[in-house]
Amino acid sequence: MIKQLKQLLLASTILFGINATNAQQQEEVELWEKVPNSIENKDYQEHFRTNSKGEATGILKVTNPRLKVFLADNNANSNAAVIICPGGGYGVLSHDKEGDKVAEWLNSIGISAFVLKYRLPSDIIMKNKTIGPLQDVQEAIRTVRRNATTWNINPEKVGIIGFSAGGHLASTASTHYNDDVYKHDNMSARPDFSMLIYPVISMEDGITHNGSKVNLLGKKVSKALIESYSNEKQVDANTPPTILIHATDDHAVPVENSINYYLALKEHKVPAEMHIYEDGGHGFGLGRTGTHTNWPKACEQWLIANHVIPEPSVYMFSYFKGNGEDGLHFAYSFDGYKFTTLKNDQSFLTPMVGKDKLMRDPCIIKGGDDYYHMVWTVSWTDKGIGYAKSKDLIHWSEQKFIPVMAHEPNARNTWAPEVTYNPETKDYIIYWATTITGKFPETQIEDDAGYNHRMYYTVTKDFETFSDTKLFYEPGFNVIDATIQKEGEKFIMFLKDETKKPVRKNLKLAFSDKLEGPYSKASEQITGKYWAEGPTAIKVDGKWTVYFDKYTDHKYGAVQSADLEHWEDISDKIEFPKGTRHGTIFKVPFSVFKALERL
Repeated sequence: MIKQLKQLLLASTILFGINATNAQQQEEVELWEKVPNSIENKDYQEHFRTNSKGEATGILKVTNPRLKVFLADNNANSNAAVIICPGGGYGVLSHDKEGDKVAEWLNSIGISAFVLKYRLPSDIIMKNKTIGPLQDVQEAIRTVRRNATTWNINPEKVGIIGFSAGGHLASTASTHYNDDVYKHDNMSARPDFSMLIYPVISMEDGITHNGSKVNLLGKKVSKALIESYSNEKQVDANTPPTILIHATDDHAVPVENSINYYLALKEHKVPAEMHIYEDGGHGFGLGRTGTHTNWPKACEQWLIANHVIPEPSVYMFSYFKGNGEDGLHFAYSFDGYKFTTLKNDQSFLTPMVGKDKLMRDPCIIKGGDDYYHMVWTVSWTDKGIGYAKSKDLIHWSEQKFIPVMAHEPNARNTWAPEVTYNPETKDYIIYWATTITGKFPETQIEDDAGYNHRMYYTVTKDFETFSDTKLFYEPGFNVIDATIQKEGEKFIMFLKDETKKPVRKNLKLAFSDKLEGPYSKASEQITGKYWAEGPTAIKVDGKWTVYFDKYTDHKYGAVQSADLEHWEDISDKIEFPKGTRHGTIFKVPFSVFKALERL
């Protein structure tokens, strides 16, 4: 452990900055204080192999094994990590195509990556060249686990990826992790998962890559050693879950290498997946042209399915059409700008409660109990709201009418309810706009049919019992359509100024230190010279994005801000389904979206 800390401190003194998109600035950590199994040879010096253009295409004669560190952005000690073994026939390391570029891809999907610059087997610098690469890869896995806290890594999610001969090394690490090839501590060297890309697996004649075999085992080799390093024969029930990628037209490393390893995994009931592409040849890296270019996405889906990385999220938008008679509609977006209808814009849930049995202004959130909770406007004149819950947005509980304003004889309506979950108190606050005849006469006018709304609320833990209804927000004007989001330690209320004389009909902000308020005086308007209602907000590209119904223009608009002070109208950048009315934006896991898409 002291050795590792010294190495990290030494590396940190030369680290200019960790940036996954700038390989020249990556930290490198030495694996060994004293390299085991080594023979000193001053004439054997590490250097780059270059092409005719002078470009470095590989590393030769490695004597100082090390890890090049590419950390993904994470502060929760929960990142998965992958050790990358570049290929090169055990004679060179394809450090860029099958190293740094792969690390950048892994970073892009939230995985910290470590490019292993392992010793290439050589009798000149090794007492036993056959175990040299295995020593390095075992120590690489142990090094990452030892420093899991420093690098914000989950030590139970440390995997390996290998290309070509690097695939042989990765499969060796996956099957020979208990081999005592050097003195070590009790840290496990077993990868938690394995990704093998056009790998050399076998050392058997007729299937192996002969260059890799000779470089690793020598020209004259015993049957026992061939058997030992033919890794398809070393698979057992403890071999880590594996995905294999290969091309049928690989003439350097026959596809049977992957097939035989897959069959061995299957025989021992090890979770396994294999993708064999029609074309690609050998050494395609992250892909050139053809069907094999899909393999990184296939790997990403496999990592999600095996709970190595979380599912990506999809933006979901719940909305109504017309007067809300047919119920709940959904649209989705991958980028937060272009939204597409689901189920051919048909309803997902028919309204069943309230005077008019409408489903207007559907607000959906994910609660602390893993249910999606929805509230909505059931009628123009009712004294309550609708409620239902669902695990998957497809199968819903029995709809319930919640009479939140039944105690108030002069309540005219209960409109645009929203619900927000408070993880600190583990309860839900439901809030909505109501006009109570005779209340707040200072802002009462005859226009807008005499409506003069204020925001009211109730609190519940289970949607069975509710606190007494109370006044929530009184800004000194007719207010409606409030929705709340949290930013840091502050709560932001996005709201509509419903004043008609003088005409406002715009969106504003208010702030509070607590979810239940009190909220500040409303800000200046954040929308333009048009009538806007039904705000819903979420962060897109790191900026607060507020979508709203430009209801007199019969289309949707949006504004965006990085600081909640300066707002840019981005209505020309967004696209919503025709006829979309007041709704709510939220995120769902990709699997939830796919289930909805299949309907």
